[in-house]
Amino acid sequence: MWSRTDWRDFFYMVEKRWLRLRPPRPVDQSTQGRILPAAGFSLRELESAGISMQQAQALNLPVDVGRIGVYAPNISALRDYARASRVTG
Repeated sequence: MWSRTDWRDFFYMVEKRWLRLRPPRPVDQSTQGRILPAAGFSLRELESAGISMQQAQALNLPVDVGRIGVYAPNISALRDYARASRVTG
């Protein structure tokens, strides 16, 4: 039988898995002003956030080489994610 501390430790370990930081999802603005999901981050967005292609691959970030636009919320999300992953990684 498990004691109370065993159960507490078990639930802490299970909950800890959900506390990991998930990578941001790229979005793009359409011509009508709507925000739509994009296939990946553009190279210029990665460059503006200070992330190289090798770092993007290590962080499992989707990259769309054919996309040339830059969307400011994507850059700020990338910077925040890179900063948080350096602290936890």
